[in-house]
Amino acid sequence: MFCGIVEEIGTISECIAGPLGARLTIRGTVVHDGLQEGESVAVNGVCLTATNVSADRFVADVSPETLRVTTLGTLDTGSVVNLERPMKLDQRIGGHLVSGHVDGIGTIIERNEIGNSIVFQISVDQGILRYCIVKGSVALDGVSLTINQIKSNIFEVAIIPHTAETTTFGSKNVRDSVNIETDMIGKYIERLYKFSG
Repeated sequence: MFCGIVEEIGTISECIAGPLGARLTIRGTVVHDGLQEGESVAVNGVCLTATNVSADRFVADVSPETLRVTTLGTLDTGSVVNLERPMKLDQRIGGHLVSGHVDGIGTIIERNEIGNSIVFQISVDQGILRYCIVKGSVALDGVSLTINQIKSNIFEVAIIPHTAETTTFGSKNVRDSVNIETDMIGKYIERLYKFSG
């Protein structure tokens, strides 16, 4: 379980893709501190298992299904990614509860700098939008954000300067794709309601 507060921007130092999935070697510094083999790391919001951990990098295998439903299949050597270790039970939840199980992919259709913020318009599938509410939480590439507006199949989020500097959103542009994980509470409520009778 994660909270959508990115700890650092990592770099893909090697990407090996094949019919059975992909193997990513991810370089960084912060998330590697104390990282153990077999532990989880959110990579652009996708929960992956760390293997071959060293002082400044780890390896993660990505299944064909994960490549299909996330943006990880578009990564290449030199790509930058948001990294977050799982939260601890004794820490504050700075964002919201994020599982690392992506619901789908959205596309940035507009980027505007308004004041000191960057405002993004994200086009999404209606199946994802059903779990989005104005002033509700959403994780984009693993970053916990608040939805400002919803119009048709588009929602809007604003990126403050700190988030632009400490995540990959400072370099995001129109036509870029992002991983989307909606707030899990809405999904649980829908499921309970469906079987309540």
